[in-house]
Amino acid sequence: MSTKSKAAAAEEKKPITLSSEHVPLSYRIKKDLQRNGMIYAMLIPVLVYYAIFKFGPMFGLYISFIDYKPARGIFGSKFVGLKWFKSFFSDYYFGRLLINTVRIAVADLLTFPLPVILALLINELKNKKFSKTAQTLLYVPHFISTVVICGIVITLTSSTGAITEVLHNFFGIKEQALLNNLSNFLPIYILTELWQTLGWNSIIYLSALSGIDQELYDAAKVDGANRWQQCLHVTLPGIAPTIVIMLILKMGKIFNVGYERVMLLYNPAIYNTADVINTYVYRKGLIDAQFSYSTAVGMFNCLVSFALVMITNKISQKVNGSGLW
Repeated sequence: MSTKSKAAAAEEKKPITLSSEHVPLSYRIKKDLQRNGMIYAMLIPVLVYYAIFKFGPMFGLYISFIDYKPARGIFGSKFVGLKWFKSFFSDYYFGRLLINTVRIAVADLLTFPLPVILALLINELKNKKFSKTAQTLLYVPHFISTVVICGIVITLTSSTGAITEVLHNFFGIKEQALLNNLSNFLPIYILTELWQTLGWNSIIYLSALSGIDQELYDAAKVDGANRWQQCLHVTLPGIAPTIVIMLILKMGKIFNVGYERVMLLYNPAIYNTADVINTYVYRKGLIDAQFSYSTAVGMFNCLVSFALVMITNKISQKVNGSGLW
């Protein structure tokens, strides 16, 4: 047999392989399930959770367009269109709620760099034992219930509380509950949030720092860079993508300022500066039983948050060339 005929016979015996474009979709799905079946099985509880607790409740947003009566049900209640949205925008408290929400959200946003700075400081610690101890002490408040944290703060800032006593003795401040003063709520709220979340929020930046190639630092040292220059030209660019993603996520929560913490700390005496959209929704929906009205207010809050995420992501893509998606 000639060499040509042998080569032709060998080619005929080779199995025919089809490109992914020619393989039927059902066949590819079947093979993928056989190969990654356990991974998909582990994903099922997550999908069920999101379907029940995240996507399922979205159906209830329809309540904001009807005059909902529990006795009649969702489909038996009268459709009223944008009535509740118009009522909220013309509400006497709308301006106050919007100003308070934005003011607290902006103050909270200004603290965004602090976890980054804390992570950089911890990363610079050379004593590993001290570093681990410091991290543990900073993380502990995160695991304490917000109710307990706020209870401690209220006790410490009461008329006979330790913080009030210190301020009275050193600065001559009147011995009265600090949270009854309109101007005190914002700083107390921000400090309480920092106490509970600062250490925990720094974890993701510490993880990002550990992923930076150490050879970059060695190269910077060879070029004569000091610690500050290494931080400026190696460390910060290395964790910049993480910072951008966290900022975008933070912007999505800007109108959902911690209503639980606000609700636990405020009182009717300081509603003028402490009442936010989320606490208003709680009072109208669960206390006053105005379900349609409170749902409309909550939907407005969500739409604004969604718009802020989209805008921030778009700006990030234009400026840095990267975003959340």
